[in-house]
Amino acid sequence: MIVNMGPHHPSMHGVLRLIVTLDGEDVVNCEPILGYLHRGMEKIAENRTIIQYLPYVTRWDYLATMFTEAITVNGPEQLGNIQVPQRASYIRVIMLELSRIASHLLWLGPFMADIGAQTPFFYIFRERELVYDLFEAATGMRMMHNYFRIGGVAADLPYGWIDKCLDFCDYFLTGIVEYQKLITRNPIFLERVEGIGVIGGEEAINWGLSGPMLRASGIKWDLRKVDHYECYDEFDWEIQWQKEGDSLARYLVRISEMTESIKIIQQALEGIPGGPYENLEIRCFDRERDPEWNDFEYRFISKKPSPTFELPRQELYARMEAPKGELGIFLIGDQSGFPWRWKIRPPGFINLQILPQLVKRMKLADIMTILGSIDIIMGEVDR
Repeated sequence: MIVNMGPHHPSMHGVLRLIVTLDGEDVVNCEPILGYLHRGMEKIAENRTIIQYLPYVTRWDYLATMFTEAITVNGPEQLGNIQVPQRASYIRVIMLELSRIASHLLWLGPFMADIGAQTPFFYIFRERELVYDLFEAATGMRMMHNYFRIGGVAADLPYGWIDKCLDFCDYFLTGIVEYQKLITRNPIFLERVEGIGVIGGEEAINWGLSGPMLRASGIKWDLRKVDHYECYDEFDWEIQWQKEGDSLARYLVRISEMTESIKIIQQALEGIPGGPYENLEIRCFDRERDPEWNDFEYRFISKKPSPTFELPRQELYARMEAPKGELGIFLIGDQSGFPWRWKIRPPGFINLQILPQLVKRMKLADIMTILGSIDIIMGEVDR
């Protein structure tokens, strides 16, 4: 029997459609169908300057918004060899780790709801609301922040923000303990996730998985340690990993990652240096000489935009450790304000390709567990 799961299935985490071939309740075959949320993000990027494109990028992975902004400015920064002031780098790390916590929380709630536990779904919104309150105080927006800029951040942290954030860290650690009491040893939960969707280490590498999917299979690989970007080297933290490779291991990795994020945030808040929050010199260099926007065709569309960065004529792959895995951008500059090519490597899209293999010979109910443990957001899968 062939069954359509989706594209409006409530526990599908977005508009994913699965065509599942069933034999009784055993899954024989499963074909994911993507593209219901495709918005042409890469093409839009090629017709915008970086600053104009920044408000768009938070719509890829709309739960880990800071990471999409960070990678969008990291690429041009590496192309133009732009230095970020120390204070700005610290602020970025704080924002990124808060965003990681928010993303993992909104993975945990629906994942638990998928396998029949409603309570955590309501609990996670308490903590996540506090993270968004912090974001709102610093950036003015709760979800789509538009906060990162080439060479720094858009605004400094407001007065009293650091104390509020430290209070949140203390409160959140008690929250994580509560989740672990509630979930980790729950027999019904363990029955649903233990030994379900097992991926070996070798297999995970061959499929190109990244993030918690890779670390749950016994491979200690975290781009924060590997690439040494921002100022993660200045903090004391550990890579979280498990060796079982099943859905339970992925849950444990994400839960312990939240604790590590709190550790990083606390160290960053206590050691945050003074100084500028943006490298203002770059506003004077790297101007585009004669932008396309001044051409005859564009003359009557709008007022002339502010001068923009000129992306040098070279190519670059920039990557960072997003909550779901390795978020990368392949960027080709062309001596103009617009990128010539802007290719997004979303972690969710590449982690999703192993789904048909994981669900074969499983029961129908296990599809939800496995899909939930992969942690996909259709905004970045379809782009």
